[in-house]
Amino acid sequence: MKLIVTVVGKDRIGIIASVTKILADNDVNILSINQNILNGFFNMILFAEANETKIRLVDLQQKLRAQGEAIGVEIKTQHQDIFDAMHKI
Repeated sequence: MKLIVTVVGKDRIGIIASVTKILADNDVNILSINQNILNGFFNMILFAEANETKIRLVDLQQKLRAQGEAIGVEIKTQHQDIFDAMHKI
């Protein structure tokens, strides 16, 4: 399954490392990553691919959400089809 992971919050050291570690630990392959910092706020969008037989989307969402709470950012994870449908013009 293709995934979109978004991360938003006050910038701090280790945001990318903490998110990508969870992905790596769950055999999720990062296809593309784009991040920026504007006026002290961190924003990242990450495209990834996961094998549904190794981790369910709902489980990955819970792990990333919990990590976001632990480091003070908001992490949302969606199936790419949902993301695409929400952002069609």
